[in-house]
Parts: sequence; structure tokens; C-alpha cells
Amino acid sequence: MNTRTTSSEFIHTEPATTVESAVVSVRDISHSYGTLTVLDSVSLTVSAGELVAVVGPNGSGKSTFLRLLTGAQRPTSGTIVYGRSGDKSTDSDATVGYLPQRLHPRDEFTVSETLDYYANLADDGLDHETVVELVGLHGVSDRRVGALSGGMRRLLGLGIAIVGDPDLVVLDEPTSGLDRTMTRRVFEVCRDVADAGPAVVLASHDLSTVERMADRVVFVDGGGIRFDGPPSTFGGDDCPLVDAYDDWVETGGNTTVRGATR
Repeated sequence: MNTRTTSSEFIHTEPATTVESAVVSVRDISHSYGTLTVLDSVSLTVSAGELVAVVGPNGSGKSTFLRLLTGAQRPTSGTIVYGRSGDKSTDSDATVGYLPQRLHPRDEFTVSETLDYYANLADDGLDHETVVELVGLHGVSDRRVGALSGGMRRLLGLGIAIVGDPDLVVLDEPTSGLDRTMTRRVFEVCRDVADAGPAVVLASHDLSTVERMADRVVFVDGGGIRFDGPPSTFGGDDCPLVDAYDDWVETGGNTTVRGATR
């Protein structure tokens, strides 16, 4: 059964993941900035087709964890293994698509030109027509990036992350600052991408949408994974995810917010 941790322990629930289905396996990684330990002995396995939401207070290490997951940053210790064969490490050229919190494509490029540019950086990318259809920008494919709304720019960023046809898509707060309608649209695209085969891991503070759309929620706080399992089980029976999350942050013994550890 999936349960929360107490203040003195971590829980890592093992989803039904086999070697054949695993896209990435994080094995006992830790990461520090100087004397500040941000992540401590974190392990996680993500399967093909999963939509995994990483949640936690600001400063809890979510963005660091996602950068480590992409291979863009190396952990201080531990191993990250990519691919179903299990023979790739953080030094591999594993197919990973990444959308950071801030992305600045050139304003003078059109949507199609932007996607073509990033597709050319990948060995076997998708054509821009496929991507704009998937993310819902087919009606503005000839519009310049500088003329896009904030929500459309986020969808473009999502398109950039998937244009290389990756096995793993990592998105750092792709819905930050968006209204409810556009937030739902971004999550729907993420759901469609995961259903097509890749694993999708995203960070989000929109807990109500996470509860509806994600297969798993991974709660990061106090340097570790405090919970990993289906959103419906985070707070137990008949307790919405947002209420259970607020209760943990307010009363938990080792949270980033209360303990000011980050």
C-alpha cells in the first residue's frame, strides 16, 4: 500500500516496472551544491507510456532532479541508467527531450521554422507537421514566435521537447502561469505523448490537474522522495491530493518550507 513517510523515513514504492519497459532508472543518486545537499539517496524507475508528475514545495530539488534525469547535469553520486537494455549511463546519448522552465526560441522564426531547427539537431526527428498537429498549433504554424500567446509558447516548448522523437520527455513546470484551460490542454498533450509510447516526467504545482491526469505522483521534499505512487493514494481514501499535500507541508517534520532546508 502506498503511504506517506513520517518525518524520519523515506518511502519508495516500486511500480510494476520490468527491464523491458523501463526507460530510465535512477539508482541511489545524491547531489550537492558545495556543502548544501539538495538530493540524498534518491531512486526512481519510470516506464514507457507513464505520465509521472513530480511535486513538492519550491526549493525542494525538483528542478535539480529533472536536470539530473535528462543527463544535462551529473549527480554527485549514484547512477542513472537509460534504455530498456540497461546498458546506458549518464554518459550515453540516450534520447531525451527536455523543456526547462525558461526557453527562449527566436522571436523572428515561425512555429514551423523553430520546430524544423530543433528537428535538424536530432538524428531521427519528427516532421514539424506531425508535431504541430500533436500539440495543437496547426492553425498557427506560420505565425512568428514573437506573436504567440504565453500558452502557445508553452505548447511550442512542448513541441520542441518531443520533436526529436525521444524515449523520455522531461518538462519543468510546463504549465506555470497558465490559465486553467491552457493548463488542461498542456496536460492533455502530455497524456497523448505518453499514450503514444514515451515516458513523460513533469514538475507541476497544479495538483488538481495532476490528480486527474497523471499515472503517478512523486513527492520530493527534504532531500528525498517522500511518496511515489498513484495520486489517489497519496492522502488515502476520499482525501483529494491537494488537501493531503497541504497537510503534509504544514505538519510534516522535515519539509523544505517549514525546515528551511533548501
